[in-house]
Amino acid sequence: MTPDITTQPFESDADGFQEECAVFGIFGSKEAHILTALGLHALQHRGQEATGMVTYNGDEFNVLRGVGQVGENFSSGSSALESLKGHIAIGHNRYSTTGLSEVRNIQPFLTELAFGPFALAHNGNLTNAEKLRNSLIATGSLFQSTTDTEAIIHLVARSHQSAPKDRLAEALMQVSGAYALVAVVEGCLIGVRDPLGIRPLVMGTIGDATILASETCALDIIGADYVRDIDPGEMVIISKDGVSSVRLTEAQPSRFCIFEYIYFARPDSRLEGRSVYSARKSIGKELAAETGVEADLVVPVPDSGVPAAIGYAEASGIPFELGIIRNQYIGRTFIQPTEAGRTSGVMLKHNANSEIVAGRDVILVDDSIVRGTTSKKIVAMMRAAGAKKVHMRIASPPTTNPCFYGVDTPDKDKLMAALMSVEDMAEAIGADSLAFISIDGLYRAMGEANRSSDTPQFCDACFTGDYPVKTAPSHSSGDSA
Repeated sequence: MTPDITTQPFESDADGFQEECAVFGIFGSKEAHILTALGLHALQHRGQEATGMVTYNGDEFNVLRGVGQVGENFSSGSSALESLKGHIAIGHNRYSTTGLSEVRNIQPFLTELAFGPFALAHNGNLTNAEKLRNSLIATGSLFQSTTDTEAIIHLVARSHQSAPKDRLAEALMQVSGAYALVAVVEGCLIGVRDPLGIRPLVMGTIGDATILASETCALDIIGADYVRDIDPGEMVIISKDGVSSVRLTEAQPSRFCIFEYIYFARPDSRLEGRSVYSARKSIGKELAAETGVEADLVVPVPDSGVPAAIGYAEASGIPFELGIIRNQYIGRTFIQPTEAGRTSGVMLKHNANSEIVAGRDVILVDDSIVRGTTSKKIVAMMRAAGAKKVHMRIASPPTTNPCFYGVDTPDKDKLMAALMSVEDMAEAIGADSLAFISIDGLYRAMGEANRSSDTPQFCDACFTGDYPVKTAPSHSSGDSA
């Protein structure tokens, strides 16, 4: 077993929603380690704090985990990557949502249980994690990390079922919340999705190998074919005998996270049968229909605002221009030790294209407003570049509630829309006007007539407070998936 890579703990003071995490798994390829590294690279947008991989070659498991991005830990041809050869692999990119940002919390976890080694990686958040943890510790469990994911391992260890897959199934019946996970046990790759399908998980194939991943863009990067999305509440077991499926819960309406379409997923991915890029363009068109205003230019806040801005421009007839240029090579420069450094973060990442915006009335299109600090700096940057008027249009409803399902969001008392009216928000960020897409408009953009109040088609709790998993956790920003 190869040792972990360890570096300094990660810390972030970024404004806005932070990515969740990514999982990737592959069975049946001699290049499983290489394909996993590539898949994780494609999923880097879902978490840049840390990355890890566990492989199995038929005789032994190997593990490598480290703080930082995929390329920093799994560079092509490196001895570290070559030490991970095997025909089964799982990988994980991490952005912490519960627990501390420490090396001991980096996934995948690899544990020796009564039936043998068990490797697990998880995207999501268990809303009853604290209760489970306290109960397990009180009855003798010794935790090695501060993540909610480890509770699943202890539940598997305590199960009286004989088959490891049945142990995992029994463990998951005791947890609440959102999860998409991949595991390696007894020569099999296992994938499971939570009963409401809040977090994404897709299946693909390349040659004779079968793949599980958080998004289809991870299939594209390695030339794999998309097969299907894993169903809510489904466990798939991939072995030398093929792919089998077990439903852990009775079928119920999906509550897939709508923010995957607004921001989290890569625009070139397809999730739940929908193109993310097309969804974002449709949201922009609906936003224009609902919140139109006279202006000279539609300018996206890069990069997440680009597809919605294109849709807004098409629907409104107002020209689309790149009035803000993003520095693609900024890396993790938002990790600054001083307030002065944090304040300069927006200018390091974005710069106004003065030739385009000077003397113009500008519509800025962004995906969301969370704390509002970034929006305020972007608006000020537009004015400094000579914009006459700056109108802000947001491709999501006001964010009034934190997420408890694997997305790092501030507590409610730090969410701008929970504290202010839209008019007050506009004044606070310095915009001439501010408007958000309505919740029904968002659903129309997703192809629905409106939001069903009885059975909403998505998880939209960050906008509505309608949490699909009826567990009331204490909110904490830190590590899960």
